[in-house]
Amino acid sequence: MLFYHPADILWMVLAAIIVDWVIGDPPWPKHPVILIGQLIRWLEARLHPSGAELPQARSPRRERFRGILLTVAAVVLSSGLLYALIAVLYMIHPWVGRAANIWFISTTIAFKGLKDAAMQVYRPLAEGNLAEARRWVGYIVGRDTAELDEPEITRAAVETVAENTVDAAVSPLFFALLGGAPLALAYRAANTLDSMVGYRNDRYRDFGWASARLDDLLNLLPARITALLLALAAGLTPGLSGKRALRSVRSFAALHPSPNSGYPESAVAGALGVQLGGRNVYGGVISQRAVMGWPLQPLERSHIRLAVRLLYITGYFIAGGVLCAIAVQAGWN
Repeated sequence: MLFYHPADILWMVLAAIIVDWVIGDPPWPKHPVILIGQLIRWLEARLHPSGAELPQARSPRRERFRGILLTVAAVVLSSGLLYALIAVLYMIHPWVGRAANIWFISTTIAFKGLKDAAMQVYRPLAEGNLAEARRWVGYIVGRDTAELDEPEITRAAVETVAENTVDAAVSPLFFALLGGAPLALAYRAANTLDSMVGYRNDRYRDFGWASARLDDLLNLLPARITALLLALAAGLTPGLSGKRALRSVRSFAALHPSPNSGYPESAVAGALGVQLGGRNVYGGVISQRAVMGWPLQPLERSHIRLAVRLLYITGYFIAGGVLCAIAVQAGWN
């Protein structure tokens, strides 16, 4: 970054983690990821409009080219505009720029938001209210939830926490440590692109190709780091097994259709001693996913809380590592 010494990134990332743990996503101003989503929809409407087109206009090559333009424009505009904003704020005063970095980094992570979403599913399950649990889990997964029983609701919530330990925690912090808030927001833009256009259906198979591949590439290393951190977290949690988490990663991670999602999901499945994956239904269409882990015990609502605990211990590891790096930096100076 041009606006502060690289060592500043360490304590700003640590402060951002604490802000997220304490405050989470404030209701105002509008969340940057929502703004990115609106930007993506605006760009998509111009590069990939709905409705009839000449056949040659929908050729795979043309669609991929348009998708590349969308991906580059969304990522560059999101991170570039933030970079410019922070530059202006640093000109006003360096501490104003640093405060902006801390806040924007905190908006790219979601420890508290993910915990709150998972507990919104857990609480009605604990009260025996399956209808309410189905309603809340429907907000965090794309699968059909109307017919899910308690084990399947639990599986959906646990899988969401596991996968988003990468997307909403480790990956954005990884990029924040490399380049502050602008690089963290660039990652979130890529991740949002994948969630909006990275589908393998008729509309997005070619147009969303670049977005999906970029998200896969950016998560490649963080997903594997996350699996190791989750295994370490399991080793420190009574009743869970870090060794079994690592064995599960070796046995099942590569079976997932995503090159990255299998790592956190298999790690959590092994740690908890449950089986994740299997049969999902999307819009009435059955999708059979590879299973992760071994069914040593049935899925029950307590596993949601354990998955959240693993998420937070992973965050403690990252915060502790950053704090150690700050101490080392201070010792050198």
